[in-house]
Amino acid sequence: MSNSKSVATPIDVAVIGGGQSALAVAYFLRRASLSYLVLDDQPAPGGAWQHAWDSLHLFSPAQWSSLPGWLMPATPEQYPSRDHVVRYLAEYEKRYDMPVLRPVDVTTVSRREDGYLVSTNSGEWLAKAVVSATGTWSSPYIPDYPGQGSFEGEQLHSAHYRNPEAFRGKNVLVVGGGNSGAQILAELSQVCHATWVTLEEPTFLPDDIDGRVLFERATERWKARAEGRPDPAPTGGLGDVVMVPLVREARERGALNSVRPFSHFVVDGVVWPGGSRSHVDAVIWCTGFRPALEHLRPLHVLNDAGRVDVVDCRSVQEPGLWLVGYGEWCGFASATLVGVMRTARSTAAQITQYLSSLSESTS
Repeated sequence: MSNSKSVATPIDVAVIGGGQSALAVAYFLRRASLSYLVLDDQPAPGGAWQHAWDSLHLFSPAQWSSLPGWLMPATPEQYPSRDHVVRYLAEYEKRYDMPVLRPVDVTTVSRREDGYLVSTNSGEWLAKAVVSATGTWSSPYIPDYPGQGSFEGEQLHSAHYRNPEAFRGKNVLVVGGGNSGAQILAELSQVCHATWVTLEEPTFLPDDIDGRVLFERATERWKARAEGRPDPAPTGGLGDVVMVPLVREARERGALNSVRPFSHFVVDGVVWPGGSRSHVDAVIWCTGFRPALEHLRPLHVLNDAGRVDVVDCRSVQEPGLWLVGYGEWCGFASATLVGVMRTARSTAAQITQYLSSLSESTS
């Protein structure tokens, strides 16, 4: 356990997090021959993927779901499973002999005159630069609804949903119109009375559109913006529902229907805008996540939205701090397996330049 008398271990770069974004950055730091450590609070490799629901599959083929340097091995299925992704991330660490310490819980990052003090439950490190890549899984978002506190049924965020067995025969609301909502609704509807609640009618992509096509389209939009050209605005975005086999099967059964939100909770269910009531045993919130950035609070860099103001993933206020993998504000498609490479490469290059400038200023 660290304490005020402990001696911080000096290091060039501390990478906080152990998922896909952290590993992609580590790959490029390794190529730059920098001394770095990856501090992961999980007991095993795989990042947030190891906590996803049992039946989760990517909606891109393996070759379009790879980190820099090594293609994800192919799978017999069209789209890789959660377990396949976890194995790939574990093997990726081994392949590049990455210095990952786990489980290490980073409690705070604070400014010191000679760098950043990274305090953990396993000691302290003094880093010249810090990459925060903790993702969002540990910070699930659940919206506020009137009467929510009085509801006596179960409430569960998709972050903690594993499989439909516990809900067999029950009345369940699935709230949220993205891919997680569609996939969880699809499998729940096989074993219980599931109602899909979305703010508006979901956008379903054509059956032949998958994550590979979406990434290509998004790349074209990114290039257009970077070059000052008009947005090509093709139909279909990264947030639209991909018709993976499970969701297609639900559509064929007529189960892929959604309704607009209820007005409020009551003790045993919900009340809809027209005044009708429904008995509800459980609500599964597929309502997204917020960045997990509490460890950065001592730096006073969090804005009112709970994010950090960045330019090219680099903190505006702290020149030695980078953020990778939290969403579009941290780089185009940086929260995806295939999309994080561009951001990771750029971040490692910036860090190399930054450390070089530090050396020059002290020489």
